[in-house]
Amino acid sequence: MTIDGALSLTVAQGPEPMLSYVVEQLDTVTLSAASPIDGMDLMSPFVWKEGALYRVMIRGVPHPLGPHDPTGIIAGGASTDGLHFRMDAGLAVVPGPGPADLGGCEDPTVLVTDHEYLVYYTGVDAARAQGSMILAAGRELSALVKQDLVLKAPPGEGNIKEATLAQTAAGDWRLFYEYAAHEASRIGMARGPTAKGPWTVTPDPFGIREGSWDNWHLSTGPIIRIAGQDPVMFYNGATHDARWRIGWISFDADFTRVTGRGIEPMLVPPPAVSREATDIAFAASTVIEGDRIALYYSLEDRMLRRALIGVYSR
Repeated sequence: MTIDGALSLTVAQGPEPMLSYVVEQLDTVTLSAASPIDGMDLMSPFVWKEGALYRVMIRGVPHPLGPHDPTGIIAGGASTDGLHFRMDAGLAVVPGPGPADLGGCEDPTVLVTDHEYLVYYTGVDAARAQGSMILAAGRELSALVKQDLVLKAPPGEGNIKEATLAQTAAGDWRLFYEYAAHEASRIGMARGPTAKGPWTVTPDPFGIREGSWDNWHLSTGPIIRIAGQDPVMFYNGATHDARWRIGWISFDADFTRVTGRGIEPMLVPPPAVSREATDIAFAASTVIEGDRIALYYSLEDRMLRRALIGVYSR
């Protein structure tokens, strides 16, 4: 075990070499004080690189959350080192005016195409009763236009949130998402011909494991591809009492089957300073940092961190 409860894991992946994902460094992510989400709880740090610049979109939540406050607003910013972000003066995504997200905007996921930015996020309705997947797009991050309500839960299921996008070896796309059913969170998957869909829901890509750290709740995390290796998702799992940890799972190139899965969580939150704090570490995004993976995540639904992960085969 390394500092702050980070683990080094090794697991067999069929005929492929055994892989180890080793957390080698942990860092705090900070935002400029001029941020419109300064003083709020911080979640869902989606970081990506454009050239030498790191960009970020982050969900801010008022603390304490009042009865008429939005459950989230989304701010953007940039950094030269991936740790200290200067935030934009305005917000990237705000609630409304449509009814699907009047209650809040949460969990941004960004895809950069040749000609525009695609931002998938969770829209919460005015009653805070349901979250749905919404797509906003634009040539500039400062001029995003809400385009489509992508997925809404059918009767008997709850929120749809936490988008993760991945392209298959064949060139089509998969949209992974969290949904609620039977008092638990699960991971769903949809397929589409383009990164904008249209999306067709398919069977869940994987499920919980009885008697394990991920035996009740599952939520999506970022997917990353390294040349010569299966795509891997750093996913979020929890027990019935919602003690969330971060683990990993790998897939074949077309996301038709699981090829490996860590036995234990790779990131565990350190002991909380306050007894009232939420016991949660929650993965949001990854970038390649030299020969390591930089994993951005949140702690206690209020603090931002980065883990540098080495990948080793034997």
